[in-house]
Amino acid sequence: MDLAFIARRLDAYERLIRLDKPIGTLLLLWPTLWAVWLAADGKPGAGIVVIFVAGTLLMRSAGCAVNDFADRNFDPYVERTRLRPLAAREIAPWEALVIGAILAIAAFGLVLYLNRFALVLSFLGLAIAATYPYAKRVFALPQAYLGIAFGFGIPMAYAAVQEQLPLECWLLLAANVFYAFAYDTEYAMVDRTDDAKLGIRTSALTLGRWDVAGVMSSYGLMLLLLALVGALRGLAWPYYVGLALAGGMMVYHWTLIRDRSREGCFKAFRHNNWVGAAVFAGIAASFAQP
Repeated sequence: MDLAFIARRLDAYERLIRLDKPIGTLLLLWPTLWAVWLAADGKPGAGIVVIFVAGTLLMRSAGCAVNDFADRNFDPYVERTRLRPLAAREIAPWEALVIGAILAIAAFGLVLYLNRFALVLSFLGLAIAATYPYAKRVFALPQAYLGIAFGFGIPMAYAAVQEQLPLECWLLLAANVFYAFAYDTEYAMVDRTDDAKLGIRTSALTLGRWDVAGVMSSYGLMLLLLALVGALRGLAWPYYVGLALAGGMMVYHWTLIRDRSREGCFKAFRHNNWVGAAVFAGIAASFAQP
């Protein structure tokens, strides 16, 4: 087996689990860190932070492998995904499943360092992550399902730190559902034409001409829920500055998606990393107040 072959294989595996595209990991990570900081009153242990950051990376990568396996017969016909390793037949379907399983097992190894409640919840999180790729075959709005899958680090964090799931946890999870619905609808708007031909269900197709309104309404509900969390916790003024910055970015996203161009919608999707970062910065700065 020559070195060139090994290099090509490793490159294909890297692209399969999207190590070359960290945006998905960041969209998973920021809401998880919101929950870690809030659950720990702004003082999470270094071990907890490392476990959740590493676990987020591993589970996102495992999810990408499973997603590409599920979509292996669709991706070759979608402009944005036709060059993915499975779609381009660079690797075999069984390889994607093996890689996904290895990464999920590694993530589970991290969970073993947490308490029993978090351990039990991890099985539910795994089931949600594994079934999400097939949601678009069944649900008209699979982006809502994604919001739960991408937000499951929130109840995991509260379980690990507080060993309970308070109202605040559920409000954060609901906020993340609306956050994910907004950015993944922007993502679906990029593929609208291809998805329609393939018969794949997405919020962009279901909402039709109301897609932009759906995105902006979801953003608004996200901010409302996060403001409620701040009020219930009595968070300091920097938190609301973070929300205001996030709100300003959402207005910017509206300017990008209002004409529904592929380029604008994809740019808005990618920019959502900064929305999550602004909210986290507000939470961290609030707890840093004397």
